[in-house]
Order: sequence, then C-alpha cells, then structure tokens
Amino acid sequence: MEWYLTVLKRYSDFSGRSRRKEYWMFILINALIGFVIGIVDGLLGTLILTGIYYLVVLVPTVAVSIRRLHDTGRSGWWVLVSFVPIIGLIAIIYFTVLDSDVGENEYGPSVKGYV
Repeated sequence: MEWYLTVLKRYSDFSGRSRRKEYWMFILINALIGFVIGIVDGLLGTLILTGIYYLVVLVPTVAVSIRRLHDTGRSGWWVLVSFVPIIGLIAIIYFTVLDSDVGENEYGPSVKGYV
C-alpha cells in the first residue's frame, strides 16, 4: 500500500524517475481496488463509483507512467503510444518492464542508487 500512496502523493509530478517496483505495485493495487469497486458497482447496478475512481487516479497513473518511461531513458511522450490498439499496449508493457538506466540520465539521477 506504501507504493500506492507514494504515487498518489506525487500525483502531479511528471518529472524525475520511478522504479519498476513503484510503477508495477501501483498498477497492481490500482487494479485490485478497481476490481473491488467494480464488484460493488455491479451489486448496486451502477457504474458511477468505478467511473469516479478511475477519474481520480487518471492523473497519478499518467504521471507514474511518464516517470517510469523517464527511468528507462525515454520521453514521457511515449505514453501516447498506448492509444495504438494492441501494439501500443505491448510497447508500453515492454518499456515499463525494462530495467532502469544505470546512473544519471537526462531525467535525473537513478532512483536505484547506482553510481
């Protein structure tokens, strides 16, 4: 839960870098919360709670995705590739699974503590 809250606290920080663990733990917890809210919405017969939740986490999700791309040495504009059906999703998953750039890159120092 710590990783999830860290991303929410940095919701408007589109600069810097984020580790794989921070990104994927946020994605996992976000999916679990969305699943639970979806079940509650299904029981209520609405989609209001799910819609509100995903609107609330939209900016933090984009921000952590951009920081994750920065950590692999890519521009945050690569997030737009996710709008390309299937291939875009595969590309984003590939980029976010890659290990961090060693040392400092144009987006800041390594968050892994490499020298």
